[in-house]
Amino acid sequence: MTKGIDAIKGPIEAELIEFERHFRKSMRSQVSLLDKITYYIVRRKGKQVRPMFVFLSAKLCGEITSSSYNAASLVELLHTASLVHDDVVDDSFERRGFFSINALWKNKIAVLVGDYLLSQGLLLALSNHEYKLLQIVSTAVKKMSEGELLQMEKARRLDIKEDVYYDIIRGKTASLLAAACAAGAASVTDDDEVIERMRTFGEKIGMSFQIRDDLFDFGTDDVGKPLGIDIKEKKLTLPLIYALQHAQPAEKRQILTLIRKYHDRDDKVREVIDFVRKSGGLEYAREKMLDFRREAFDQLAQFPEGPARRALEELVVFVTDRKK
Repeated sequence: MTKGIDAIKGPIEAELIEFERHFRKSMRSQVSLLDKITYYIVRRKGKQVRPMFVFLSAKLCGEITSSSYNAASLVELLHTASLVHDDVVDDSFERRGFFSINALWKNKIAVLVGDYLLSQGLLLALSNHEYKLLQIVSTAVKKMSEGELLQMEKARRLDIKEDVYYDIIRGKTASLLAAACAAGAASVTDDDEVIERMRTFGEKIGMSFQIRDDLFDFGTDDVGKPLGIDIKEKKLTLPLIYALQHAQPAEKRQILTLIRKYHDRDDKVREVIDFVRKSGGLEYAREKMLDFRREAFDQLAQFPEGPARRALEELVVFVTDRKK
C-alpha cells in the first residue's frame, strides 16, 4: 500500500519546516506587487516533492547542512519560475485548483515574476558561493527549455518516435528531479561518483513520473487534468506513439489526420483516446514507467539501508502510483 506524503516526510520533517522559512525569505522583495504575488505562490504550494528529494538525497549521502537548504530553495525557486512561465506558454488559467499568476495578473506580469524568481535563485547560489549547485541546476533549466522546444518542434510535424519522446521528457521533466537529487547529494559530499548516482536516480524517477502523467490523458478518473488535453495540444506521448507504431498504415493516417485537423473537437479527440486504449498503448506505457522505476530502485540499492533510503523508496512509489 502506498504511504501518504505526510508519513514519508518523517525523517526530514524538521528540515522541511525550516525550509519553509528559508524559501519565503528567498522570495522576499521590496516591491509590494511582487510581495503580494510571491505570498500567493507560497500559499498555494504543492506537496513539496522536489525539496523532499533534495533533503532525503542529502540525508542519504551525509548530514544535512546549510548548503542543503540553499539547494532546496534554489531548486524550488527555479521550479516555481518554470511553472509560472509554463502557464503563460500554455495559456493556462489554473494550476492545482488555484488561478494561475497570468490568470490573475496577466501575461506581462507573470513573465516578469518568473524572471524575478529565476534571478533570485541565481543570486541565492552566488551569494552563498554555491557554484556546484548553480552548475547542477542551471544545466537542468537549459535541458528543460530544450525539452519543451523539442516537443513543440515535433508537434508541428507529428513525427515523434519513442526514442525522441524519451529525449523530450528527459529534458522537460526528468532533468529537474535529477538536479534536485544531485544538488541534495552535492550539498553534503564532494564525491562526484555519488552525486552522479543520485542524478541518475532522479532522472529515472523523472522519466517514470512523466509517463505516469501522460497516462492520465487517457484515463477516466477525475485527476485535475482534462481528458485528452495532450491530444488537443498535438503532443504525441508514449501511449499514442506505441499505438501509431502498431497501427495499419491507413488507420495511422486517419488518426494523424484527426490530431492534425480536428484536435479541437471533443468527439474526434475521444476517437483518438479509444484508438489508444484498444491498441494496448496504456499497458505498454505503464510497463515502461515501471521499468524506469525499477532502474531508480537499482541506484538506491547501492546505498546503505536506513530511514532516508526507505523514505526515498516510498516517495518513488508515491509519485509513480499517484492518482493525480
